[in-house]
Amino acid sequence: MALALALAFAAAVAVGTVLLSLPIATTDGQRADQVTALFTATSAVCVTGLITVDTATFWSAFGETVIVVLIQAGGLGIMTLATLVVVLLSNRMGLRARSVVQAETKTLSAADIRRVVRNVVLFSVAVEAVVAAVLTGRLFLAYDYPLTSAVHSGVFHAISAFNNAGFSIYPDNLIRFVGDEWISLTVAAAVIVGGLGFPVWFELARSWRRPKTWSVLTRITVLVTVTLLTVGTLMMLATEGTNPDTIGGLPGEDQLLAAFFTAAMPRTAGFNSIDMAALRPETLFLTDILMFIGGGSAGTAGGIKVTTFGLLAYVIWSEMRGEPDVQVGRRRVPPANHRQALAVALLSLGLVVPATFLMQALTDFDFDVVLFETISAFATVGLSTGITASLPIPAQLVLVALMYLGRIGPLTVASALAFRERPRLYQLPEERTIVG
Repeated sequence: MALALALAFAAAVAVGTVLLSLPIATTDGQRADQVTALFTATSAVCVTGLITVDTATFWSAFGETVIVVLIQAGGLGIMTLATLVVVLLSNRMGLRARSVVQAETKTLSAADIRRVVRNVVLFSVAVEAVVAAVLTGRLFLAYDYPLTSAVHSGVFHAISAFNNAGFSIYPDNLIRFVGDEWISLTVAAAVIVGGLGFPVWFELARSWRRPKTWSVLTRITVLVTVTLLTVGTLMMLATEGTNPDTIGGLPGEDQLLAAFFTAAMPRTAGFNSIDMAALRPETLFLTDILMFIGGGSAGTAGGIKVTTFGLLAYVIWSEMRGEPDVQVGRRRVPPANHRQALAVALLSLGLVVPATFLMQALTDFDFDVVLFETISAFATVGLSTGITASLPIPAQLVLVALMYLGRIGPLTVASALAFRERPRLYQLPEERTIVG
């Protein structure tokens, strides 16, 4: 199952690379080199947003269409789309196909996966349509865009935002809209909605008035998300409020908007309304932390996920209090979940640390900038200080690998490489060791 998911994403990257290598995909009619096509296709399928060429000027209308289709496919999940096609054509699905979709959509029950897939697709299309309508109307009415251009930009950025991709067709990303609350808040809302995860939204739709009945998944996701958005916004104001090259150079009423937008994007969206290269080192480190945590476990976001971070926080709190069990609300979280969260966090560190070391060896950039780029790729964020295009080809290939591994997840990679589980028919004697 995990191997099927890994191969599906690899196949999508391969198809995207071939399509973006065609002469029709570029504005000048020349074939893009293989590394550029591979990097862009991987960034799109893995909904990252890192680019080595300017999307608007380098890629043609065909190329941009390929990119947005790859973003949509990567956001919903290759297996989710494939299963939807099976349902529509034959209305039949085997148990193996159900299990694959269950893994991709992160549903907690195998019951009626077909209904889950339909809900996921309908929900995604509905949110993207609303976001596209708002963005199109704003560009058409406030910025005098021609209707076709407004629709093109609105649809592209709606799909990119909801799927947490961060691709933009503007050379300055969204810096030109830093003080526009309609654009900034709409994009931020789409990013947050897509990043929370489908099961969370479905549960909130049913019982948003009864928080005490929320599942552990929803409780942790909502709590950690709100906390990170609030703390992130306040810290962005504290660190960049006096920086004239970023937030400090904006009018007073725009500073809070820019701080909130900048705090929301590291949950793996990749849009920016201020110059990321002008951020102070402490702000880069803060963004590193937010990117590494990422978004919801069943959404379009990357990172180790807020549920992993939140569950580990609950584990630490329980240990500090001497509690035998980890309790979230009125539920006890089984030890297997503790091990999964710890494994995800440590495997992620095990990828980011050596990749950062390798990137540092391959480039001449400062460490904080290299670390920022590495975490952005692994967490499928897409934020950059502007060094991506200047990286040597070996360093770009390292980022390609990180984007791929970050999208399908460390545990998925580990299980894909394991041919089968080997149950142990015995238990060894228990012996405690010193920790710390």
